[in-house]
Amino acid sequence: MNSRIETLALIHRACWLELGLAASQRGHAWRRMGLATLDGETADLRTVVLREVDRDQNTLLFFTDARSPKVRQIEVQPLATLLVWCERLGWQLRLRVRLGVEVSGLAVSSRWARLKLTPAAQDYLSPLPPGTPVDRYVPERASREQFAVVTASVLSIDWLELHADGHRRAAFDAAGNGQWLSP
Repeated sequence: MNSRIETLALIHRACWLELGLAASQRGHAWRRMGLATLDGETADLRTVVLREVDRDQNTLLFFTDARSPKVRQIEVQPLATLLVWCERLGWQLRLRVRLGVEVSGLAVSSRWARLKLTPAAQDYLSPLPPGTPVDRYVPERASREQFAVVTASVLSIDWLELHADGHRRAAFDAAGNGQWLSP
C-alpha cells in the first residue's frame, strides 16, 4: 500500500484484508503471530502460524499440539493477545482475543484430513508433549496425532502505523467501531 488510508472504516477493512492474505500467503509478515497467554502470574509468549481467517465471525484460527502448555493456559484464562508487525505496511496490530481449543469433532477432523498429507503433520505426531526434556533429539513419531484447533475470537484491534509523515493509531471494537488514539 503506497498511499495512506485516511478513514477508520477503510483502515479496519484493510486490517482484515491483510489478515486474510496472511492466512493464505506463506510469505506474508502477519502469517506468524506472537501469542501471549497467561501461565499463572507470568506472561507466556510464543509464535503461532495463522491458518484461517473468518471475517464474518471475527475469528482467526491456528493449530497446536493438544498437549501443549498453551492449551492448559487457555483453559484457565482464555483471554489473550496476538501481535503482528508488517514492515511493508509499517503496521502493527495488537489483537485482544478470546481463545477456544477443539481437540475433536468435525472442525478438527476435517482440518487434520487435509494437514496429515503434508510435512506439517509431523508437528502433531510426536510421542512426547511439547517442551518435554529429552536426553538427545530423536525424530521419533507416534501413531496417534495430537492435533488441536485454536479459534481466536477478535474482541478488539489496536492498529499502529509508523510512517515518515507521522505515526497514527486507532482502536476498533469487535463490531468494527473505531476511534483515533494518540500514537
